[in-house]
Amino acid sequence: MARTRSETYPDDLVELAAVARALAHPGRLQLLEAIAARRSCVCGELVDLMPLAQSTVSQHLKELKEAGLVQGVTDGPRTCYCVDEGKLAAVGATFARLFARLGCCAGSGEEDHG
Repeated sequence: MARTRSETYPDDLVELAAVARALAHPGRLQLLEAIAARRSCVCGELVDLMPLAQSTVSQHLKELKEAGLVQGVTDGPRTCYCVDEGKLAAVGATFARLFARLGCCAGSGEEDHG
């Protein structure tokens, strides 16, 4: 019998991979930045900020919500989105622990690539 990912890998890595998949599109990163920059829930203007169709923006928001990075609250016919700051902080800390185990990114953030 085959084992599932959650049985094979540590929970923190399974969760981190799911979040990484959600972040693996520039449109979703741009949406996350736009929502975070507002410092409040954003309802209707996200589609206006993006060079994407409304249905595509909705799909990207769904992915971010399923990853737990944003929260959506229904307000009549619209859904208002806010960044889940606690989840974002936890994801950042998990990435930092992973990078520390990999032996990188322990400095000031300035890397010598040459």
